[in-house]
Amino acid sequence: MADIGFDGKVAIITGAGGGLGRQHALELARRGARIVVNDLGGSVNGEGGDVGPAQSVVQEIQDLGGEAVADTNSVATPEGGAAVVQTAVDAFGTVDVVVNNAGILRDKSFHNLDQAMIEAVIQVHLLGAFYVTQPAFRIMREKGYGRIVSTSSNSGILGNFGQSNYGAAKMGLVGLTNVLAIEGRKNNIKANAIAPVALTRMTEDMFGDVGEALDPALVSPLVAYLASEACEVTGEVYSAAGGLISRFFVGLTPGYYDPKITAEGIAENLETIRDETGYLVPFDNGGEIKKIVEVISGAQG
Repeated sequence: MADIGFDGKVAIITGAGGGLGRQHALELARRGARIVVNDLGGSVNGEGGDVGPAQSVVQEIQDLGGEAVADTNSVATPEGGAAVVQTAVDAFGTVDVVVNNAGILRDKSFHNLDQAMIEAVIQVHLLGAFYVTQPAFRIMREKGYGRIVSTSSNSGILGNFGQSNYGAAKMGLVGLTNVLAIEGRKNNIKANAIAPVALTRMTEDMFGDVGEALDPALVSPLVAYLASEACEVTGEVYSAAGGLISRFFVGLTPGYYDPKITAEGIAENLETIRDETGYLVPFDNGGEIKKIVEVISGAQG
């Protein structure tokens, strides 16, 4: 297979001043992409701001012979998201790739969460992806090409204690990805999500000795593939951890059909309803509707 390159394509990477985002920026730059390194430069919980982290990564890229510019706009507002995209247009003339990576943590058990903790996390992770991707998506539609990679998490897909705000935002990104894949298909825009497990400043206390194997750099090859012209998939979610790449997906069981369904009937047939044998993986909601129509029509026929 030919090497995957970016041939001067322009990539916006949010939260790229350190950790995963920095590695994504270096990987894509090494492969020829021109990079907008977006990072507010704040703390893990989103407080403060500093141009230093973004500019430091820009310098690394330039030292390697690549092209990059720093951007310190917050993704958490529509104005900030639009400004990030404008930075790309001003510096490089267009946008080809968006990697939604910016994030903060405000972990707390659900009953102890306050409004600020809920809203801050959703604003950065989920709304931030909306605010950056939408103006970029418009450019991609006009040019007939685009790649969008959003950073979900197993904390959203599977759940994790103390992360209801974070998990809700991260699963929201899966829903956004699914719709972008559908709406972008006719314009050669592909949207996928990743659920990385890596040692960063946000996770450094979680993994113990195994953390050494979870190098963030081992997630970036997946991002490079999904962000490239070579990418053949859209609307999918991939786990990446220490060199292991897997696919997450939503499956639909064959289920149990009764046109006079009752709560008691559901209770009696719950094992059949939950049975995963012969499951379906629909691409969109039309896939489920097709199944429903087939079952009901077959039963009536």
